[in-house]
Amino acid sequence: MKIGVTYNLKKEVKGNLPQDYYAEWDDMETIEAVRDALLERHDEVVLIEADESAYERLRQTKPDMVFNMAEGLGGESREAHLPSIMELLNIPYTGSAPLTLSLCLNKARAKEVLSYYGIPTPRFIVAETSAIEFERYLNFPMIVKPLYEGSSKGIRNDSVVYSTQELRRKIDFIISMYRQPAIVEEHVGGREFTVAILGNGSRLKVLPLVEIDFSALPSGATPIYSYEAKWVFDRPDKPLDIFICPAKIDDRLRKAIEEVSRDAFRALQVRDWCRIDIRLDSTGVPNVLELNPIPGILPDPKSNSCFPKAARAAGMSFSTLINTVVDIARQRYGV
Repeated sequence: MKIGVTYNLKKEVKGNLPQDYYAEWDDMETIEAVRDALLERHDEVVLIEADESAYERLRQTKPDMVFNMAEGLGGESREAHLPSIMELLNIPYTGSAPLTLSLCLNKARAKEVLSYYGIPTPRFIVAETSAIEFERYLNFPMIVKPLYEGSSKGIRNDSVVYSTQELRRKIDFIISMYRQPAIVEEHVGGREFTVAILGNGSRLKVLPLVEIDFSALPSGATPIYSYEAKWVFDRPDKPLDIFICPAKIDDRLRKAIEEVSRDAFRALQVRDWCRIDIRLDSTGVPNVLELNPIPGILPDPKSNSCFPKAARAAGMSFSTLINTVVDIARQRYGV
């Protein structure tokens, strides 16, 4: 069986781009680790970078299945670009369909769907300008994020704001730096978890929960999983002991987190796998922050990548995780 791997290779940030511009893209170590994992069970693996030549490469090589980890080149629907091409070419691929990928990348649209189904998520407003009386609709503290980003892009140590002046300054920064609207949410300050899910339909498997231990952050750092927490404070040469997996919680809370995560997975019609970020509100209710249907999968345990960490806690090697995702997709396609 010929397996393709679609990916975006991380590049050096140049010019006036934000320092986290390529944060979602993968380095060669990760791409090669996925290739090697797939070669353990499949005859041939073809690497296809998700650039302007991807269509022709896919058309010429015609893989039997593609392991899709491409984040896309630009725009609010960038994660849907490669899946749309593969559907055009009738090539099966792992992961969610173009519509789901676009909805999940647009945090507001995803939260609207969650709210329709009664799934708890923090209240929010989309800000295309800072000249709005946000305090009429939301309560401080608030957190300000780019509307169409993942991997903590645009979420900095100062993203939680406590006054109108801070709020407007942060909105203006997001709009000017990332050239997109900001999403302003009421900040829920309880414990935070990330939930890795494999499967489809009624056969969803929730891997051991990961809790983010904000007490591990440097003194004075805001207790959020910010860009600094993910990429500056936490480095492979000096890993931050910020994750607890399996999370040390009672069965009641674990079941509540698992239930709301499954509900979110199904409401957005996610396929095969997903990482879902959850934070407890002041009453202890799990709120969905966002869904990540193309989760990060850094292979080195020192890199603190949450999905592989949850898989290891479940007794799965990196290779087993990658091939399990392919097996789940093949079962969905009936091949």
